[in-house]
Amino acid sequence: MLIRSGSMPYADPPAILALDPGGYPRRWIGLEEAATCYVRGAVAWDLGEHAFVLRGGVNRASGHRSELTLRSIVALRGDTMVRAPRDRVPAVVREMLFARDRHVCAYCGGRFRLADLTAEHVLPQSKGGRDTWTNLVSACKPCNLRKGDRTPEQARMPLLYVPYVPSQHEAFILRNRRILADQMEFLMAGVPAGSRLRLESEKP
Repeated sequence: MLIRSGSMPYADPPAILALDPGGYPRRWIGLEEAATCYVRGAVAWDLGEHAFVLRGGVNRASGHRSELTLRSIVALRGDTMVRAPRDRVPAVVREMLFARDRHVCAYCGGRFRLADLTAEHVLPQSKGGRDTWTNLVSACKPCNLRKGDRTPEQARMPLLYVPYVPSQHEAFILRNRRILADQMEFLMAGVPAGSRLRLESEKP
């Protein structure tokens, strides 16, 4: 099977953004799963500037090669979608936490690589702190060690930013490193005004 985007072949194509029929993001799916949805008639509508052309074998009778065009954003109907509440809080994942905080240490303000960051509990676990979006921040290893088993106030290390729960639209951006421009535009439209993703994208 040959996969192309426009006139250029794709060796490692990005994922397709799958929505429910109402246009709410549900999950990222691969091209094969998206193609199956198209063939089964499970695609309610699609959009996006990117089109992926899947080319198969040649029909002996007609001499024509089979071809299927997929869009970068598809809305799926029926039981093909995983039904989940729209207000569900995204699961806390270490990489998503660092992406939410733009890889910036909450205590010193430095920007660090993934390997040099830790998921730091604002209220220490020994004092009842939990693994939640509002109690976890990104911290470099020296700051994490310096703060130790203390609150920011006790350690005299005030937070430089406030941790928050990302919206579902923001979570879709945080969990995927290869997002096409049209997918990003669609998702950013649903990101709250106070999100660090939006604030950073609006910088001159």
